[in-house]
Amino acid sequence: MVDPWAARLDGPGRFPYNRRQPPGFAPAFSFKDLATMAQRCGITDKGVLVGHNVSHANNKTKRRFLPNLQATSVLSDALGHAIQLRLSTSAIRTIEKNGGLDAYLTATPDGRLPIEARRLKHRILAARARKADADATV
Repeated sequence: MVDPWAARLDGPGRFPYNRRQPPGFAPAFSFKDLATMAQRCGITDKGVLVGHNVSHANNKTKRRFLPNLQATSVLSDALGHAIQLRLSTSAIRTIEKNGGLDAYLTATPDGRLPIEARRLKHRILAARARKADADATV
């Protein structure tokens, strides 16, 4: 009887996981395909920083400094409903200080906003323009 695993083995008892594949070969599944949620603020674009834990003996081991992200609902006056975002606590404080999400996004230049925040800003500006046109016609 033929061993069904024999064709899959690369040598005695080894699976071919580390073997180079021919050009154009695409595996059926890759762990890179898994969608993972980024540790990044949706408004300020703060992300993970890398540094060292330093012991008393000055030994350094790598560590990650994660942003303090909170899943929050922020009310948009122009859109008329709450928007769920993953924001850092400093971004929540900045939005509150500037008078709400709409005021913060319209005052911030596009170059300082991540792509998702730019899209939200343009939605808010379009809603404001539509509301102004409706008020002007009435």
